[in-house]
Amino acid sequence: MSARYFSYRNGKMKLPVFFPDATRAVVRTLDFQDIYSTKTEGLLVNTLHLMVNPGEEVIKSFGGIAPFMGWSGALISDSGGFQVGSLIKKNPKLGRVVDSGAIFRLPGSGQVINLTPEESVRFQMNLGVDMVVVLDDFDAPDSSEDKLKKSVERTISWAMRSKKEFLKICKHRKLSESKRPYILGVIQGGRNKKLRQYCARELIKIGFDGLGYGGEEKIGGVKVNYNLAKFVASLVPKEYLLYALGVGKPEDIVALSKIGFDIFDCVLPTRDGRHRRLYVYRADSIDRIDLSRKDFYYYYVPDKIKYAKSKMSVSMACDCLLCKNYTRAYLHHITKINDTLSMRLGTMHNLRFYSLLIEKLRMRRPG
Repeated sequence: MSARYFSYRNGKMKLPVFFPDATRAVVRTLDFQDIYSTKTEGLLVNTLHLMVNPGEEVIKSFGGIAPFMGWSGALISDSGGFQVGSLIKKNPKLGRVVDSGAIFRLPGSGQVINLTPEESVRFQMNLGVDMVVVLDDFDAPDSSEDKLKKSVERTISWAMRSKKEFLKICKHRKLSESKRPYILGVIQGGRNKKLRQYCARELIKIGFDGLGYGGEEKIGGVKVNYNLAKFVASLVPKEYLLYALGVGKPEDIVALSKIGFDIFDCVLPTRDGRHRRLYVYRADSIDRIDLSRKDFYYYYVPDKIKYAKSKMSVSMACDCLLCKNYTRAYLHHITKINDTLSMRLGTMHNLRFYSLLIEKLRMRRPG
C-alpha cells in the first residue's frame, strides 16, 4: 500500500486517521485548545443531533459547523445512519424506516425528523465537513437473509440518491474535484459475504471516494469480526479510502490498520476518560511503545486506594498535560472528590494515547 493522505480544508493528514466523536459539536469537559494539545487532528460530528440542536439555521449563519465550533482541524460527519440502528431498529416507538428514508420521533420533545438520503447529504454539505457519509440502512449482523437483503437493497438505493444530490450541490456551488469534500458509501450485508460482495460491487458502480465497513459494530456490542473485515477490505479498490465505522478499541485499530483500513472513529477514549478508565502503554517511554505486543496497553483506574500516595505519573510513555504535571496521588484525590478536573485530565490523556497510537501506525506504513 502506498502512502496516502486524508485532505481537508486546512491541510492533509497521513493515513491512518482516528476521529474522536464530538457528536454535538463538543468533546465533553474539553475546550479546543485542550484537544489541540493532545495532537488530535480531526473530529466527527453527528447529523441527526445537530439537526435538532443548534439546528441548520444557526449553523448556516456561521458558515458551517467548524466556524461555529472554533475548530480548525479536520471534520467528518455521521449520516444519521447510526441512529437508524441504535434508535429505530432497537425501539420502533422512536420511528420507522421506509424506502424514502428514516422517520425519527425524538423522545421528550416529540419532534419528528424525516431524514431522507438527500436531506442527510444536504445537511452535511451545509455543515461544511471534509467528508460526507451517505445514509445507509442496516440490521443486526445475525438477522435473517431476507432482512439483510432488504437492508442492502435499500442501502444501495439510498447511495444512488445521495450521490445524485451530492453532485447536484457541488455543481450549484461550483465546487471542483479538489475543493469538494470526500463522499463515502457504506457496505452492508451483515455476516453474509455474498450480500457484502453484492453491496460493495453496486456501490463501486455508483462511484465514491471511499467505502465504509458498516453494521457489524452497531447493534448489541458485537466484537469486530476480523475475518469479515478482511473480506470487506478485499472488495474495495486500493485507491479508495477504507473506513471502519465506529471501530475504536486500540487492538482493533491496530489489527484493521494492518489489513488496509484508513479511517476510524469512536466515542470510547472520551467516554472512558470521563468515567475513570484511562489507557496506559506498557512502556517506559514513548519511543519504546511496541504495538506488536498482544498486551501493549492496560486500563488504569485512578481511584483505587493503592494510588492514594503514589508520586508516579500515570504513564511514562505519554506527554499529555496529566502525565507531565500531576501525580497518580493527585489524580486519585480529585477523582475521589468528583472534581471535573479529573474528567478533563482523563479525557486529554486518552486522546493523547490515541494520537500516539496513530503516530506509531503511520510509521508502519511505507512512504
